[in-house]
Amino acid sequence: MKLFRNQIAKVAKVGILSAFLLAGQSCENVLEEDVISLIGNNYINTPSGLTDAVNSAYTTMRAWYGTERGNNFTIFGTDTYTNGSDGSWKFMNTYTGDFDSQNGHIRELWEEFYRGINTCNAVIERAAAVTGMPEALKKQRVAEAKFIRAHHYFIFTQLFGAVDLRLTETLAPTKEVSRSTVQAQYAAIIKDLDEAIPDLENRGRSNDFGRATRAAAQHLLGKVYLTKATSEAKAADDYQKAIPLLQSVINNYGLRLLPDFADVHRQGNEMNDEVVWSVQYTRSPLTNGGGNNAHVFFLMEYDTQAGMQRDTENGRPFRRYRVTEYTTEVIFNDRVNDSRYKKTFVDVYFSNRPGSYSTSFDTSKPRVTFARGDTAIFLPGFEMSVQERATKRYQVLVPSRYDERLFPSLRKHIDGQRVDRTQFEGGRDYIAFRLADTHLMLAEAQFFAGQVAAATTTINTVRRRAAFPGRQAAMEITAGQLNLEFITEERERELTGEQMRWLDLKRWGILIERVQKYNKQGAANIKPHHVLRPIPQTQIDRAEGAAAGFSQNIGW
Repeated sequence: MKLFRNQIAKVAKVGILSAFLLAGQSCENVLEEDVISLIGNNYINTPSGLTDAVNSAYTTMRAWYGTERGNNFTIFGTDTYTNGSDGSWKFMNTYTGDFDSQNGHIRELWEEFYRGINTCNAVIERAAAVTGMPEALKKQRVAEAKFIRAHHYFIFTQLFGAVDLRLTETLAPTKEVSRSTVQAQYAAIIKDLDEAIPDLENRGRSNDFGRATRAAAQHLLGKVYLTKATSEAKAADDYQKAIPLLQSVINNYGLRLLPDFADVHRQGNEMNDEVVWSVQYTRSPLTNGGGNNAHVFFLMEYDTQAGMQRDTENGRPFRRYRVTEYTTEVIFNDRVNDSRYKKTFVDVYFSNRPGSYSTSFDTSKPRVTFARGDTAIFLPGFEMSVQERATKRYQVLVPSRYDERLFPSLRKHIDGQRVDRTQFEGGRDYIAFRLADTHLMLAEAQFFAGQVAAATTTINTVRRRAAFPGRQAAMEITAGQLNLEFITEERERELTGEQMRWLDLKRWGILIERVQKYNKQGAANIKPHHVLRPIPQTQIDRAEGAAAGFSQNIGW
């Protein structure tokens, strides 16, 4: 199978093309110095140039998926994750005054996504003039560009509200920018996806792995309608429109839920039958950009504990994100029937540094001694008594001892194939859309459309898959048990750590109350205006008339 990631080997050429297009972005106006391109402006008007431009637009997805930037926007400042001990972005969790319009993550995402949008605009406008390219392939490339453009504007709309809606190629720097409306943006997003779906590959997963397919576009459009339904652009039929789109993804493309939840994110299995669409990374430093870095952020400080040292298998622990008590004690309360707690979090570390050591966090015994491969740390997930812990030959980390350095580590993103234990630039593909999420969105749409029995059946499909062997029946719920609270918890049981929680809480209109209730670090400072992120100050400063021409979001 020819993989899309291998086509990124053209990154030098594509990158130069992207730089050329960036010079013309209206919203960026960053380029006061001349940009010299080694590729002429007309290159995009050729078959290879059009494909390279689309490939270039895909690379801007890497500004969001698998980065600290994307995770800070979606993991921090929620009810299920809070900050660990390390990192300089804690204010995005605590909502202090340091979180402002000068935020580097906001500026970087804004600039990179608009680079991708303008590249898509160029592809869409110029494709008609390209000759020597099969018409079906040309239509597919245009459809891919519309998918990417819709994706970027959808993220922008959720984060910032109204932005500059540019749907034509900008060829020269300009300060003539303005904020559109959320209604106009949703209309443009939906139009792009409606037009893209017929011309994308009619399959669940492209043979050119990583390219958008009809299934990916339908999944995204279903989420757009689900989100629009609670926005200022809402319409009475949004949920009804989402339902057939999501059902189509489930029923028409040969995708399936894997039998074992643990296999979904198992390293080496990223191209599995549950993946609807993923963002491509590589193992080559020439084509990997900054890499998929999600592997470092969710890990506890295991490497300084007795019997342990850092290795590639257990990961490089940055201690950025730690689960809240609500996550461990409520979301993942069922450890008897539901396998997802055990398969989501690391519960045992095996010694890779043999020897005898004084204990640290587990003072039920003074010393521990390990041979290589012995259990060194065990996280039972409950308050094991001091007496029982004293009988163990290893340290036991109980919930009452969790802190900003020690907490359950997320398994999903660990990357044991890095070249060494310090490498930051991971190479695993980032699974952006998967079928379990499709099912959960469908259940949510059905529930709010009044189809409670159907929603229950849909959500039970996901729950049965999550069951320990022989526990499937115990995992099923009745229609009387299904409510919004259950939906919010079920999504996190399935999708924790997958860059969705902040956006979900905002969609449900409960971000403020949930942070105040469950996130101790963020509770005191979060305010109503935090349901939007600030417009980058650099954007406002570059606009004609500054703030009068491009206003800041209220409260920032």
